[in-house]
Amino acid sequence: MIIAIDGPAGVGKGEVSDLLAKKLNFYRLDTGDTYRALALAVIENNIKINETDKIVLLLKTLKIDINEFGEVFLNGRNVTNRLKDNDVNDIVSDISSIIEVRHILTELQRFLAKNKNVVTDGRDTTTQVFKDAKYKFYLDANMDTRVKRRYNQNIEHGINTTLDEVIDNISKRDYNDLHKKVGKLIQAEDAIYIDSSYMTKEEVVNKMLEYIGSEKL
Repeated sequence: MIIAIDGPAGVGKGEVSDLLAKKLNFYRLDTGDTYRALALAVIENNIKINETDKIVLLLKTLKIDINEFGEVFLNGRNVTNRLKDNDVNDIVSDISSIIEVRHILTELQRFLAKNKNVVTDGRDTTTQVFKDAKYKFYLDANMDTRVKRRYNQNIEHGINTTLDEVIDNISKRDYNDLHKKVGKLIQAEDAIYIDSSYMTKEEVVNKMLEYIGSEKL
């Protein structure tokens, strides 16, 4: 069974997905981490963001894997703690806008979820990657909440940032996500909408479990 969670940057999809997957004992798949892994490889290989042919060629040489704990491996190297850094965040939206990259990584994401019970999240999981997911949720929040959540997340990961930098990053991500030719951020018609602006992650998960029909936390 696949449970897919969609929504804008900074809304808290990752933390909610982590908690829900642990509660249900499901495999946790953050589709955005496949793009972040590629973004990291682009940085490490000194490829410019406008060199799309080189990026696609590089992707075809990479082995990206995500284990049952959500840890991300790039050619066998655990890069999980590197993927939230500012330099990766600065280019990941542009990376994910490359059409051939999306095609390749969408197939990888489906492969990683194959024959598993999965909680997955990402910018187009409900509309493109897992259109037939058993349960679909669109998680939203107001801008102030999203900025605070992303800022606190950065602090927890030891990433030095300012509120203005977070606002700028999320604003750019929103613009890119809404104007992509492929993988545009939209709410699936059959997705359950949850405004989490004034909810804790535990409350969000409990709300999801009400729809799923599982025992509450």
